Amino acid sequence: MERQDGGTSLGEVVQGAARERDLGMELRQLRYFVTVAQDLHFGRAAERLMIAQSAVSTQIRRLERELGVDLLDRSPRHVRLTEAGQSFLPAAQQVLEAAQNALGAVERYTTERRAVLRIGTSTGMGERLEQVLVALERVPPRVEVELLSGPLDVRLAKVAEGDWDAAFFRGEVETPPHVRLVPVWRDDLVAALPAQHALAGAPVLRLEQLADLPLFMTGRRNNPPLVDFVVGACRDAGFEPIPGPSHSSLQDTLAALGVGRAAWTVLYASHASQLRHDRVSFVPVQDALGVPLALPGVLAVHRSAAPQRLRPLLDACRAVARGDLDS
Repeated sequence: MERQDGGTSLGEVVQGAARERDLGMELRQLRYFVTVAQDLHFGRAAERLMIAQSAVSTQIRRLERELGVDLLDRSPRHVRLTEAGQSFLPAAQQVLEAAQNALGAVERYTTERRAVLRIGTSTGMGERLEQVLVALERVPPRVEVELLSGPLDVRLAKVAEGDWDAAFFRGEVETPPHVRLVPVWRDDLVAALPAQHALAGAPVLRLEQLADLPLFMTGRRNNPPLVDFVVGACRDAGFEPIPGPSHSSLQDTLAALGVGRAAWTVLYASHASQLRHDRVSFVPVQDALGVPLALPGVLAVHRSAAPQRLRPLLDACRAVARGDLDS
């Protein structure tokens, strides 16, 4: 800005000083100055800033020393802007506005990132996954969900490396050091039998009633928690399960049962509820103590994950768990 008399403006003085040395101006000093300039009263400005009046005065004095000019005319009766202060005020306001815009940009970026949750899913979640997604729609703030799949070890690695926000698991899982497991619900298991089998019409089965039938299970390498749990429950019930032939998928196993193969398998009730299979029956099953067979459903998260980022997902899981108790 040029002066009418051909002299040098305050802006040019400040720019020249900045070229000679780094100014030690701080945003708080600008904020204090602008507040005093608006109120023209140190006491009221200090109240608005919620700091001591002496701190306001000290910081503005430091700012004036840095600039080499007096910005305020102080007297016992009044506070006024000097000519330099009047010239400096709009520029100071612009700097504060720019700083606020910069913070806003970061906040918008963080909000947008937080709005997308990358979640690893477990095979056969079925109705559970639908319930979680519905609950996420109802729990503020609304988030976009990206569902991802992979074997157990891949899901754990993705959470441990921070690539995924969380991943669902069932049963006891050995986790990497930076991952923790959050229990969210219990997943009941049901026995699948050929529909024409004598046991298929029972309202509930005790595990020992299945001792004489081959057990069709996936290979342990595919799902260690499930296989270990079922085999351990059979042993607790007093028998060693008869191993049946391995199948490449649950669909193949159900197809074998559907043609009348005298055998059984287990799957999660939430998954079974979504299957329509006229030739296979799904029956609740209890362990040796008469307790329904169930595996804990857990959510694996990184130990350093921001709580506010995971809160919508955890709240949704709690809502699903409450639905279990209400049903």
